[in-house]
Amino acid sequence: MPQYQAPMADFQFLMKDWLGLENHYSSLGMEDFDAELANEVVAQGAKFATDVVAPLNREGDEQGCTLKDGNVSTPEGFAAAYQEYVANGWNAMLGPVEYEGQGLPYTMAVPVHEMLNSANLSWRLTTMLTESAVLAVTRHATDELKDKYLSKMVTGEWTGTMNLTEPHAGTDLALLSTKAEPQDDGSYSITGNKIFITGGDHDWTSNVIHMVLARLPDAPKGVKGISLFLVPKFLLDDNNEPGERNALSVGSIEHKMGIKASPTCVMNYDGAKGWLVGEPNQGLACMFTMMNDARFQVGLQGLGAAEASFQGALTYARERLQSRAPQGVQQPDEKADAIVFQPDVARMLLTQKTLTEGCRAMSMMYAKYMDIEKNGDDDAKREANKVLQFLTPVCKAFMTDMGLEVTNLGIQVFGGHGYIREWGMEQLMRDVRIAQLYEGTNGIQALDLIGRKLTRDGGNMLEATYNAFGEFVSAMDDKESQSRAQALLDDWRAASADCLGMSPEDVAAAACDYLAYTAYSLLGVLWYSMADAAKRGDNATLAESKAKCSAFYEARILPRRDAHKVAFQSGAEKVLAVSGSEFDYL
Repeated sequence: MPQYQAPMADFQFLMKDWLGLENHYSSLGMEDFDAELANEVVAQGAKFATDVVAPLNREGDEQGCTLKDGNVSTPEGFAAAYQEYVANGWNAMLGPVEYEGQGLPYTMAVPVHEMLNSANLSWRLTTMLTESAVLAVTRHATDELKDKYLSKMVTGEWTGTMNLTEPHAGTDLALLSTKAEPQDDGSYSITGNKIFITGGDHDWTSNVIHMVLARLPDAPKGVKGISLFLVPKFLLDDNNEPGERNALSVGSIEHKMGIKASPTCVMNYDGAKGWLVGEPNQGLACMFTMMNDARFQVGLQGLGAAEASFQGALTYARERLQSRAPQGVQQPDEKADAIVFQPDVARMLLTQKTLTEGCRAMSMMYAKYMDIEKNGDDDAKREANKVLQFLTPVCKAFMTDMGLEVTNLGIQVFGGHGYIREWGMEQLMRDVRIAQLYEGTNGIQALDLIGRKLTRDGGNMLEATYNAFGEFVSAMDDKESQSRAQALLDDWRAASADCLGMSPEDVAAAACDYLAYTAYSLLGVLWYSMADAAKRGDNATLAESKAKCSAFYEARILPRRDAHKVAFQSGAEKVLAVSGSEFDYL
């Protein structure tokens, strides 16, 4: 099984030459941070991901999680790795300083998170959701709840979860039925069942803090009647330490296609004590603080798996001898040439590389705008928020679709060996498949993009996103490439504006193709920009590679956008034409 290596050269290029973190931090008044510190943080994160977390991936998949006497155990070494993670402060990277966090910029944290996903997606999941829970508590909980719970969640002494889904209520949370009864002491009694709860229980920490959606007795029907509650596994004693066990339990562990080392639990709440987070009946708005963060983080899962698969495929293609290359003998001292010289294998590897590096650039751009939203002036924050809202469903859906495509290609490069467990390629594909489903399926993300973020918004977020990508185009030196990038961006803007007058059924039918069209278009702009910026850097090999990869993307990947454009502009008529027995002729 190929050993994962952190793509530090690409990160260094993106941070120094492409994003210009030195100027980025200075423009936001972030005097405590600079590019040198960012490079050191990412380098140390790379070391932890490769040396500590990655070696547990294969064994974790083999062992899985177990439930015994109501307690969940994770694979050997997982808990110890988590303790090292917490001890070295990685869990606290983004946490608020006033609650023992480090308050690091997102542009430092996002590369570390990608690498953790490449190293071991199952292991990363629990820490990811803790960070999302920290956000919800930080923004919506009372000071009393923050004082009791937040510091220990920030440091990682306790982990957090997200409890939305019920057996009968997934995407349609209006059907949610978990109940919350107010108690005389100001708490609430939570009763109901939740499924698919990542990190619902484990052997890593002394407490697990569940963020649970439930309904108050007098709540309005539908999603307007949902509230959010903080429900700890163990109630706190007078010293703010875990004491009596709360009235909640793990019903079972889900048996899954992938991420087998991540404890996905069925959670039963039997009058468990919880506390309201945010205002009554405003729980969905509070939970979206978690969900939007988690959706981007899930996009990073697709990116992480893609990078790991590309590395494995490239290593194998360089070593595997098979036939002679059609362009002539490449390794005369060998009995055959390595398959890396076969045009079709090169096509697969370059598809992996350009999609992966393009999505990495988008993730770092997203991180830049998270920095601005957090630290900019009021006008900059508002514009950054628009960009982030528009790009969130794109990052979640496209990066995870891309993750599946790239891991599928990784298996294909290996041929029959890719289908065998010992090489590790099939695990990457199994693990990443869930990323297209949870935190809102990719179909839901597409509907969110074209419905809420484009047509319902009237184009405001579209315009902010156009301007954001336009800044990268304006910074380019090569006039010909700049012209192509601008034309690509303008075409996307015009086609997007045409969607504003679509009927509801046409919008719904167009959603997935519009999201793909958007993603391929914007990645094209980023590839032109990266190739241009790489010329100004000091890594000649990387600059040559970026130029050639940009040309490959333009010739071989970018044409996909044209097919998606034709499809999303064709309307809903043919999509809805087949109905009833016409599907199966019965």
